[in-house]
This record gives sequence, C-alpha cells and structure tokens, in this order.
Amino acid sequence: MLRILPSSLINRIAAGEVLERPSSAVKELVENALDANATRIEVILADGGKASLTVIDNGDGMTADELALCTERHATSKLPNDDLFDIDFLGFRGEAIPSIASVSRMTIASRKRGSDTAWQIHISAGEKSEVEPSVLSCGTKIEVKDLFFSIPARLKFLKSSIAETSAIKEIIDRLSMAYPKVEFILSDEKKERLHYTPCDNFFSRVCQILGDTFGENMLPISVQQSDIKIIGSVSLPTLNCATSAEQFFFVNRRPVRDKVLLGAIKAAYRELIPSDRFPALVLFIDVPKLDVDMNVHPTKAEIRFRNPSEVRGIIISAIKQAILSNGCKTSSSLSEETLSIAKTDSIFQKNTVDENKTSSFHYVNTPKSYPTFEQKKSSYNFQKPLFTPSETYSAKTEPVPTNYAFDTITETESPDFPPLGLAKAQLHETYIVSQTADGIIIIDQHAAHERLTYEKIHAALFSGQADSQYLLMPETVELGEEQTSELLKYQSELAKTGLIFDGFGNDAIIVRAIPAILGKLDPKQLITDIAQTIFEQQTLDLSEKIKNVVARMACHNSVRAGKKLSIDEMNALLRSMEQDALAGQCIHGRPTYIELKLKDIEKLFGRRE
Repeated sequence: MLRILPSSLINRIAAGEVLERPSSAVKELVENALDANATRIEVILADGGKASLTVIDNGDGMTADELALCTERHATSKLPNDDLFDIDFLGFRGEAIPSIASVSRMTIASRKRGSDTAWQIHISAGEKSEVEPSVLSCGTKIEVKDLFFSIPARLKFLKSSIAETSAIKEIIDRLSMAYPKVEFILSDEKKERLHYTPCDNFFSRVCQILGDTFGENMLPISVQQSDIKIIGSVSLPTLNCATSAEQFFFVNRRPVRDKVLLGAIKAAYRELIPSDRFPALVLFIDVPKLDVDMNVHPTKAEIRFRNPSEVRGIIISAIKQAILSNGCKTSSSLSEETLSIAKTDSIFQKNTVDENKTSSFHYVNTPKSYPTFEQKKSSYNFQKPLFTPSETYSAKTEPVPTNYAFDTITETESPDFPPLGLAKAQLHETYIVSQTADGIIIIDQHAAHERLTYEKIHAALFSGQADSQYLLMPETVELGEEQTSELLKYQSELAKTGLIFDGFGNDAIIVRAIPAILGKLDPKQLITDIAQTIFEQQTLDLSEKIKNVVARMACHNSVRAGKKLSIDEMNALLRSMEQDALAGQCIHGRPTYIELKLKDIEKLFGRRE
C-alpha cells in the first residue's frame, strides 16, 4: 500500500544522510555560525559530543519568528534567488537544524543583533515547544543532548570519546583555516582542546594549527589565470607524509575533498616524492560560482567543476613553478630527525651524574629498550692499540709529521660560502661532507648525481635534441621473445633519448647507439634493465614507462657509492646541485642531502642549551 511517510520519520532519514557522528553535527552548526558573521565560536563537548555538544557564537542571531522557522526543513535565508549555483554561504539547504533536532534533544537560544530580547526553543526528537523568552547576549547558542537517542542503532557505530573529539577537532581545524579572523575554541569536561586566536592571514592560522615546522618548509603559491585564483602553501618534496591527512583544499572557502584536486597534486609531485608518500599543503581555490557545483553530496564535502582540466592544469603549473623557483632546498625536519637519532643513541645516563655537582651538560636518558654502555661493551672487540705515541714519535725529539696530503680549501681562500658549502671530505667513498657558513651538509653522492643526470636526459628527450653515441661494434643482447617483442613497441620513442636498436631475430636486440650523455657504460646491461622496466610495468601508459626508462638510464650513469672523488669533483657536484631546483631529492623521492646547523651540533656536545 502506497503512503506518505510521517514527517518525524522523514527527518530521521534526512538526518541519516547528513549526520554520521557528532563531528557532522558540529560541522553543520559551526558553518551556520560562520554564515551568521560570527567572529567568535566556542564548542563545548561532553563524552566526545555523544552526551552533549554546545555551539556558542556572537553572530547576527535570530528573532522569535526566525527561531521557530529555523527548525522546519528547507527553511533557509541563503538562497535569495532560488538559484542552486548562486551560493555565497557554507550552508544553503536548511536541513542541518531539523535533521539534528530529529535525533536528539536540542535547545536553541538566540538574540538578534541590536535586539533587547533573547528567545529560545526546545526540540526533542522533532517535537517542538513554543518559543519563549531567554537570557543571552548577541548571537546564538545551540545545545544538543543525547545525540541519536531516537535511533539507538546508530549509537553502536560511534567510536570512543577520544576518537570522536579528534574528529571534531579536525573539522574545526579545517574551517578555521578558511576563516583566520574568527576566534575558535574547543573544550570538553577535562580541558580546553584548542584555542585559535584571530589572525591577519591564512598562513599565520596554518602555523597555529600545524606548527612552525610546517610553516618553515612550505612554498608559497599565488596565481590567477582567467577567473580562477589559487593561493596557499605546499611543502618541499622532502617534507612528506604517509597519508593525505595533511592536505587541505578549500574551494570558495569551503573545505572539500575532490578527485580532480588530489590527482593534480599527485601529478605535480611525480618524480619528486615516493609513490606511497603524500606532500603537505593548504590550497585556497576561488572560482566563479557558476563554474562549480556544490550540491553534489548531502554533506557538501564533494564538488564538481565545470572545467576540471583547466583547474587541474593551473594547480600543477603553480606547484611546479613554486618548487623550481625555490632552488635546491630540503626540509629542515631532516636535520631534526638526524639529531633526534643522535640523542636517542646517547650513552650518557642520568644516574651517572653526581647530583652534588653542577654541570652545564644536559644528558639524554637512554630509553629502557636500549642496553646501557656497560651492557653493550662486553660484545665489543676491544683490543690493544697497534701502537702508542711513545712507540713511534717523541714529542721532544721527533715531532709528528704535518705534511699529510689532505685536499682542503680553507676559509681564507674562499671567505664566502656558496649555498651548499665547500667540500671538505668524503666518508666511506659514499657521502660528501661540506662546510657552510653556519653548519655542515652531508650529501649522498649517488642520489645527487642521479637526479642531475635524470634532468639532463629528460630535458634532452623532450627537446628532441638527444645525441647518440654510436658503438664501434654493435652489441647483440638476448632478451627472450616476450621482452624483445615488448621493447620493440617503444623503438621510436626510445630513439628520441639517443638509444638506437633493432630487432635481431625473435628473441634478441642489436644495440647500435646509446645516449651520448651516458658516456661509457655497458650497453648490454643498459638494454637488459630497460627491457625489464618496460615489461614489468604493463599497466602504465607510454609517458610513464618512458620516464621510468630515463630514470633507469640516469641510475646507470650516476656516480656510484664507493667511488672515490677528489675535492674538485665534489665541489663540481655541489655547484651543479645548486643550479638544479630539484636536486634536493633523488628521482625516487629520497633526500640527497641533510644540513646540520652549528648550534644544533653544539647542543649535542653540551656546548649550548
């Protein structure tokens, strides 16, 4: 039998679409407060919002008639022209308050700006009381108790109080980034969880939320093309995360998650970070109201662009330009991680310090999971020194030689340090140590040279000017029928890199020339690696396969770990790195160098507090 559902059930169905958990209710109510021009918003929780949540704002407020009307479905003041594309507010459907009220016990008190009287109304599971006078300063106070009490099955899916509070904090974090001039406060029965004071700009608010480390390693973005404007900050490639949780997108000041935007970020950072890592960023995208559809999802978290390819292209171009214009730079967090490792491995124990004596050293406690020095030394192979000073040199009769052949460059010869400093030594024939004006830098020679070689081959490939070095005797390489067949599909594309070859029977390749930029190498090993790279990546498109092939070529030509370099060769590598803005990370996304400031090193030795 066909029938119309009762209004109470309709409201609960609508609530199921809009409300997933307490954070959903907080989002809707805080957005309403922002739409009401509030400059201060306070959220108070009990039991993670499950027992109660209260939102207090100093916005425009409501009259008695508006207060009664706001509890009705689809009652809104935000669509004056009845045009769903002409939206200037965060909320516009008029579903938030009636949906929340249908599954909770709600009290709303409000006072219109400029009015002498405040009013309040009570709603329990959709049943409304009469509007009555109340006491409240300008603004609105909404108290929600026993959320989902009318649909107890939903309560079973809620998480712990800590998890629900964390979800609410994340909602407020996102909204506060878009409204830096608004004061936000979140507290519960235990303490104040956050308090963001008003800021002049979004960057200051972002640093409030994400910390100074985030701010120190961000690259500013500001671009306007046609009617699309993008401002924000993106992280250096070497500051990346395991998830995309540190990516914040705002379209017309609305927090969103959109596949177009996520895809643009992935494309912009391709070849700069590992494929399983994510950059941190905050992007504000302003587009004409008619060019974006905000009415795609009940929670308004998803949007649809009229011209997604244009938006995607502008974002990719802006991020790449920001990275390239920044120069060769790595994240400051790398040095912090290095120093924390050094501190963790300290052998000093707190109980070895004589409490009766004063000391300027701050010893680091060895974690309980680490054995102490006394416990470890039994496993060390201590032995008698091969010689003692008295057995070889006498300080009175035979001075220690001073003519060791160290290749060094003193500060007097070059008083001005370049950005990556001057090479001083090579450790384990793998790492270069350079001195800067205020610290030291440790460079992975293979990773750094690999990036430089990749950029040269890549530039030559896409400029169509890659030179070939013909072999005196062509090299025949047996690959098997499958790999040979697959490699021949890319014969013309690979010829653009300078690699020239032909088929030789059904299961072999004859190599006639290799890219000139690669210099001397084994053509057989090169073609074997390239064939394996292409064969193992069947799901990738042509451009991705070619990029991976170029990366393999760069690896073949790079300075290997274990190769001894002279001081001049080391400095030449450093100067080349300074000329390449992407040299801060290798082609696999790992950092190529770590910088340690002198003040941080002094802290390790107790010379500075």
